[in-house]
Amino acid sequence: MFVDHVKIYVKGGDGGDGMVAFRREKYVPNGGPAGGDGGHGGNVVFEVEEGLRTLMDFRYKRHFKAPRGEHGMSKGMHGKNAEDLIVKVPPGTVVMNEETNAVIADLVEHGQRAVIAKAGRGGRGNSRFATPANPAPELSEKGEPGQELNVILELKVLADVGLVGFPSVGKSTLLSVVSAAKPKIGAYHFTTIVPNLGMIETDDHRSFAMADLPGLIEGAHQGVGLGHQFLRHIERTRVIVHVIDMSGMEGRDPYEDYLTINEELKQYNLRLTERPQIIVANKMDMPDAEENLTAFRQKVGEDVQIFPISAVSRQGLKELLFAIADLLEVTPEFPLYDDLEEQSDATVMYKHEAKGEDFEITRDDDGTFIISGYAIERLFKMTDFSREDGIRRFARQLRAMGVDEALRERGAQDGDTVRLQEFEFEFVD
Repeated sequence: MFVDHVKIYVKGGDGGDGMVAFRREKYVPNGGPAGGDGGHGGNVVFEVEEGLRTLMDFRYKRHFKAPRGEHGMSKGMHGKNAEDLIVKVPPGTVVMNEETNAVIADLVEHGQRAVIAKAGRGGRGNSRFATPANPAPELSEKGEPGQELNVILELKVLADVGLVGFPSVGKSTLLSVVSAAKPKIGAYHFTTIVPNLGMIETDDHRSFAMADLPGLIEGAHQGVGLGHQFLRHIERTRVIVHVIDMSGMEGRDPYEDYLTINEELKQYNLRLTERPQIIVANKMDMPDAEENLTAFRQKVGEDVQIFPISAVSRQGLKELLFAIADLLEVTPEFPLYDDLEEQSDATVMYKHEAKGEDFEITRDDDGTFIISGYAIERLFKMTDFSREDGIRRFARQLRAMGVDEALRERGAQDGDTVRLQEFEFEFVD
């Protein structure tokens, strides 16, 4: 089974908690704190493994959680940082944020890596909060939560050349006779339900990868037939080879097929029309093929180059392969995503999106004021509410962020209930 689209959950490791500890059992003026910081959690990192060909493994394991950092220890000892969780993916994998549809990474080269879910940093121990006024604070931070998100993985075949055309026009047969690929071939529609990839070498020793892609039909850009399952695999190709059944044996008009396929490519993604296209008139060994080719040439015009072939009898294949190799030499790469940040060592690191406002205030039906937002929820999760010093510090942080003033502007008065995640408190003006 070929799997090329799957949804999974990833979570970076939480940071280890900082520790509250002291140099002596009882407080003395010069005792000082000795609680160490927690270790950082592990990142979830995707790495390209060239031996993989599908996303099948992700059908059976859909949750990937990196380990958390070790907690801080006494005597000022720092907790151990966690190892990154490395997840292997096949070349051609595109990773997208399910919620925003933003592309996180486009992974194409063996060994290329991308940080998909960032780890949380370790919380600070009480030794980090000592001051002359308070040399032994009962204050530490919990570890920062690791980033968590649902992502969509799409596999887009890595090929220099993509064969397009209606079902049963002979794409699989063509690939099988010009390469060592062995696609399943039969006399019925949609024989090819997965992309087949073959390496081609011309007589003058030029080589390229060619993909026989699942048959395309009218409405494919809307998901009809094999729809996007076909179209996503052509996005990486540099040259499109448009195979047309010139025999008309299926009862279709070759020129109408030509127009329909090109319209589907245009509707799916306008950038596909930037690719140079070679037209292949296949099944020229069949009756009526020559007559149909003459009519086809008249409709498309003399400026369009057409390569008459018979994949079965291997007629015209040498000239076709030379033309494809010539075109590849002058055709640039077409990057799918121009805004991804790439590093020189072939590693793509996820440039994490802005988290938005520090907080926002809404009101529940029962009149409770609800505070939410990435920054304030992060502070909440890192606060140790079991200690008075931690509670006081959190209150100071809220005031510094402007939460008190914002609540007043929303009409909050003494005694009103304010909720932040599972924590509720009374507003005091």
